[in-house]
Amino acid sequence: MISDIFPILSTERLYLREIQHSDAQALFSYFSKDEVTLYFDLPTFQHMDEAYELVKNWQENFQQKKAIRWAICLKGNPDQLIGSCGFHNFSSEHFRAEIGYELHPDFWQQGIMTEAISTIISYGFEEYKLNRIEAFIDPDNLASRKLLEKMNLLSEGILHDYFFEKGRFVDGEIFALLKKNYIQPTFFRQIV
Repeated sequence: MISDIFPILSTERLYLREIQHSDAQALFSYFSKDEVTLYFDLPTFQHMDEAYELVKNWQENFQQKKAIRWAICLKGNPDQLIGSCGFHNFSSEHFRAEIGYELHPDFWQQGIMTEAISTIISYGFEEYKLNRIEAFIDPDNLASRKLLEKMNLLSEGILHDYFFEKGRFVDGEIFALLKKNYIQPTFFRQIV
């Protein structure tokens, strides 16, 4: 599914590109905030090395064709990462993948993640030929719930104690969108 060339995508306001080693400082700036990692499967970062390790993992996963993670940047500042989004847990046999995302709190409530996720969903269905796009969230994560519902992903139920994160079991609510139910958004992505 994943090609060797990293796709660069853009929207009206956003530039989605490959995450670089130089993005580690920007990642640390928000992964070091408890409000960002509250529902994330990583602990709040304490050291810059954690950000460099995350970049390395994302890059290796892309090279191994296991996942793809885009840096979210504003078009006017394509070198400044403000968040990330992408696909992981690809199942080429079953034509499905899972989405993940996060954003610096300074950019919350501005429709940025809606625009980014809408763009990668379009890309997933069209270029990766996915039939199903999934997302797992903590049922208490109301912001993610609103985002996924806005993208027409439907809740398929709660899996109790499904994940073991940060020393405890947590529920996972699964959302999904099937290609046959997909409606292309008005700010459809472009490949740069």
